[in-house]
Amino acid sequence: MSHHHQKYNDDLLLSKYMQSQDNYWLGILLQRYTVLVLGVTMKYLGDSEQAKDATQQIFFHVLQTVSRHKITNFKNWLYTVAKNHCLMHLRGQKHSRVEQLKEELVEIHADNQLEQLENRELLLDQMQSALEMLGHEQKTCISLYYLENHSYQQIALITGYNGDQVKSYIQNGKRNLKNYLLKNLPPNG
Repeated sequence: MSHHHQKYNDDLLLSKYMQSQDNYWLGILLQRYTVLVLGVTMKYLGDSEQAKDATQQIFFHVLQTVSRHKITNFKNWLYTVAKNHCLMHLRGQKHSRVEQLKEELVEIHADNQLEQLENRELLLDQMQSALEMLGHEQKTCISLYYLENHSYQQIALITGYNGDQVKSYIQNGKRNLKNYLLKNLPPNG
């Protein structure tokens, strides 16, 4: 990137892009904020590979949609786009796996005391405290699988446990979670 663009402020670069639709101008602008966006994605996703992927997805999204927006402050707008991207990503991930865990915990128990925990926030709180009660191995594997969306293979790599151990820690951990939740729920009725 040549330095004579440093004197262009964000608004000027943005208007040059809007007039010409030449990605060159938007590229300069995005380069200016790569570190900002990486910082945001890192803060929310906590994993440098995921943060890099997310940053690329965010930039791609910006390229696709920037023309449709009336942007008064590019930096703030980009920050919000990045933050929302991360929150959606996390919600999507957590939602699927945490829902899956919740359903498994609910369906295991015949009289469905756990149905009372339809209030998902309550279940998540309960699950957090239940997780604290698990042994280190089970807690680690369950957190990595359900809360951080890693595969069994990834968990084995991260923890050094073999695949069978990972599977067993997750299964036993789920059983212990269920038992803890059943013991600690308000009684029916």
